[in-house]
Amino acid sequence: MTAPTPPAAAASRRLPLVLRNRAFGTVWLGQVLTQAGIRMFQVGISWWLVSDAAAGEGGFAAGLFMAVSTLPAVVLAPLVARAIARFAHRSLLRTAAGGAGTAAAALAAWACASDLPVAAAYAAALALATCQAFFDPCLTTSVPELVDDEDIEAATGFELSTQSLASLGGALLGALVVDAAGVAGLAVGCAAAYATAALLVATARFRTAAADVDAGAALDAGAGGEEAARRTLRQILGAMPHVRGILLCFTAANLFTTAVFVVMPLYTASVLHGDGGTVALLEASLGVGTLIGSFTGARVPGRPAVVGTACLGAMAAALAVPGLIAARPVIAGALLVTGWCVGVIGVRFVALFQRLVPAADKPAFFAVMQAVLGATFPVASLLFGFLGDHLSAQALCLIQAAGLVPAALALALLPGHAHPAGGPSAETGGTETGGTETGDTEAGPETETGGTETGPDAARIPESVAAAPAAPAPASSPAPTRAGGAR
Repeated sequence: MTAPTPPAAAASRRLPLVLRNRAFGTVWLGQVLTQAGIRMFQVGISWWLVSDAAAGEGGFAAGLFMAVSTLPAVVLAPLVARAIARFAHRSLLRTAAGGAGTAAAALAAWACASDLPVAAAYAAALALATCQAFFDPCLTTSVPELVDDEDIEAATGFELSTQSLASLGGALLGALVVDAAGVAGLAVGCAAAYATAALLVATARFRTAAADVDAGAALDAGAGGEEAARRTLRQILGAMPHVRGILLCFTAANLFTTAVFVVMPLYTASVLHGDGGTVALLEASLGVGTLIGSFTGARVPGRPAVVGTACLGAMAAALAVPGLIAARPVIAGALLVTGWCVGVIGVRFVALFQRLVPAADKPAFFAVMQAVLGATFPVASLLFGFLGDHLSAQALCLIQAAGLVPAALALALLPGHAHPAGGPSAETGGTETGGTETGDTEAGPETETGGTETGPDAARIPESVAAAPAAPAPASSPAPTRAGGAR
């Protein structure tokens, strides 16, 4: 007969994980501060470039800045993976946060001492993005060192559900701080956030046993693991043509959705003639929509392909609205719908990929997925930034909307897929069991990039989920964010 659980222990288990596990809660708070800091810096500097520093060429300057801010996550993915495997995770997290805090403090000192050149802001953005490229995937990989095995799913879901909130808070503050205190005040705030995160991580206690067990399991895998490692991306995707088609559709869609972070400041300055508060309102609308979509995505009925097509079509319509109607409430509502669609797509398709891709192929698949989807952001930033200096912001909105239509049609016309070798299918050709389509069950972990935002990841299909656990996350977990050994 099993002994009853003591009331105190039962009450403790009902508490949120961040309250009953001090180590995880401390490190999680550090992540919230770093993600809010980088998002605040990106939004604030983009607004500063458009409204003040790069008059006449604000579009290209902001686009180039956002491209610089996203390059480290893509370019450094192999180096990040090796660093996470080689160094103690607490040391790597502390070093990344401390390095970003130092870079922000140096920028603050420069901005206080003299006029800040645009090149200095670009260099600081590159330094912060580089540090964040190490911090985010390292934290996700460290989850087994912070929580018990039975809490891994809860920790993953909790971590992902709060990243959108951190990104939203940073986006709200960025433009407002620049208007009130300039770039110097913005840099001081970022430096304080990163320094506090480094101190929090330094006080947390990491366990090494979990890492040792994982290493032993990898050695025990033997030849089977080596054979899986030798599979190339072409071999992986060759066995899953449906997944390959989905990736191509969303890569094309990403080229237009991620441009919103360049278009919004331009639209605010040239069409609405607003200030940082207007930028904050639009950023908040997009972020809140993404958060709501992340929580409700698993409950949207329909097979993933149908839901994805509908969401891309709805995004196209929503992004066209600012090109036709220049009214703040209407634009805020359109961005709310856009964010909701992004959140729903993230939940449904990352769960679908988790079920379709064989376990041995997931690290390579998700790493490449992150690189492919992430590479569209700097391209979109540069392209729409350049166009923003020659076309009106309303025309850019219409271009975004038009670009999503072919991607939605291509996704709708994708042929059905065969069951992948070694992995169960998430779609069963419309077969229903008990009134519910089996393809609609969101059993996979809802794990991004980025992302994601979380940084400018709120409008992107989440990317890096390489190290997410294979067990299901809570049904209410929102859109995924950066995770795994490769960002």
